[in-house]
Amino acid sequence: MRLLRSTAVVGVLTMASRVLGLLREMLLAAALGAGAVTDIFLTAFQFPNLFRRIFAEGAFNSAFVPLYAGKLETGEPDEAALFARQVMSVLLTSMLVLVVIAQLLMPWLMYLLGPGFVGQPDQFRLAVLLTQITMPYLLMMSLSAMLSGVLNSHGRFAVAAAAPVLLNLTLIGVLLFSPANGEGLALHLSIGISVSGVAQLIWLFAACRATGLRLSLRLPRLSPGVRRLLVLGVPGAMAAGVTQINILVTSSIATIDEGARSWLYYADRLYQLPLGVVGIAMGVVLLPALSGRVRAGAIEAASNAMNRALEISMALTLPAATALAVIPVFIATGLYQRNEFTPQDAVMVSQALVPFAIGLPAFVLIKVLSPGFFAREDTMTPMKFATVGVAINLALGLALFFGPLGFPGLAIATATAGWTNTVLLAVTLRKRGLLEPDKRLLGKLPRILAACAIMAAFLLVAQHYADLIRPYLFDSMLGTLIVVCAAGLGVYGLAALVTGALRPSEVRTALKRS
Repeated sequence: MRLLRSTAVVGVLTMASRVLGLLREMLLAAALGAGAVTDIFLTAFQFPNLFRRIFAEGAFNSAFVPLYAGKLETGEPDEAALFARQVMSVLLTSMLVLVVIAQLLMPWLMYLLGPGFVGQPDQFRLAVLLTQITMPYLLMMSLSAMLSGVLNSHGRFAVAAAAPVLLNLTLIGVLLFSPANGEGLALHLSIGISVSGVAQLIWLFAACRATGLRLSLRLPRLSPGVRRLLVLGVPGAMAAGVTQINILVTSSIATIDEGARSWLYYADRLYQLPLGVVGIAMGVVLLPALSGRVRAGAIEAASNAMNRALEISMALTLPAATALAVIPVFIATGLYQRNEFTPQDAVMVSQALVPFAIGLPAFVLIKVLSPGFFAREDTMTPMKFATVGVAINLALGLALFFGPLGFPGLAIATATAGWTNTVLLAVTLRKRGLLEPDKRLLGKLPRILAACAIMAAFLLVAQHYADLIRPYLFDSMLGTLIVVCAAGLGVYGLAALVTGALRPSEVRTALKRS
């Protein structure tokens, strides 16, 4: 199956999950707004969710997939199944220990996760309680990540990509039907997070059995394969999760300013939509493809796959980043402003959204470039670059937050760290001869930027006249936003065709089965 076709399968399902996630955030904003209770709930959700993103969205698969897929490539399905069982047993044991320790140490961990709650005893106790309730989600997601890696290695991308939908459906159900509000609603949402983790694990385990994969638990043992996985997995987790670690750092600092944690989160969710659909989907599909070609010695084919991934990801990411940067207040208002979420909250969200939008292409490129290292079982180099990014994010974030910029400075720091990491990855791949931009890629990028510029001009004009069309859309800000963005997407598509950034024949060829 060609790269774009596989990416489209994962992307469509990830899009469904992210759209449902956006609906979840809209309901959350309407129910809780942006204040202390929302800050506390988001802190409780983020700690286990950080590990979900690191494991499920690349880091675990970055180490596991090449090893598991390698056994399949060499015709050793029984060895691959044994390796999967060994990993699952060790993973379950280690994650269970980690969850229990985190539960016991949570009052002390909260000094790092939410320093802004320390001086407020009631807020601090609630933050500790809600985070303890959500911690089992980490255990479930770690196992789910392994099962997803197994399914991806067998080409079952759709089943694994559909699992996160269950989280969003669960939380949407709580937001729609829970009779509670305020702290009570936050409690129900926290319980729903852990329940959804169980549902996702059952879904993926059933999918493995339906595929004919019999995975069972055994006594945990550090076999040579498991030890190799740990050697690759620890630095891989650091490297692939750098964006999420940066966000955790900035979010923890933001709790010092009430409401800032919520504003950053709502802005973060907007750029996570294209990041999930494009960057993560591309990385999930690209890693097995690169691993197989590298092992087969097809270096030219691997280089071509990397170039096409860069081309496709930028063609899909740059227009999204442009829209978020050009009309941020319009977007935040249309999506979030209702009930408890005020116009002032929308303006504050937009202040963080602009730097996040500027960093979005970098966040996607990290997902696309990292498999170039992981496919060759090099996880140390990306980890070193990730460490540099985290250091820049922390130092710059603190300087800007306590300086003249306040909480938007945290978003600026995250974007700066993302671009630093991207440049380091690209330069190193180029020096090693693993990244050779071809004429097609170099010719496409200026055309994509030109199409984005045309779309940006249209969006600015459309935003100015949006109030004229809103009465025809039942006076709905959300409806007006959807119409404007859909029209902007159409303008980008036409501009891409005119400039040559997009050719119908290339898309048709990419979507065909090989």
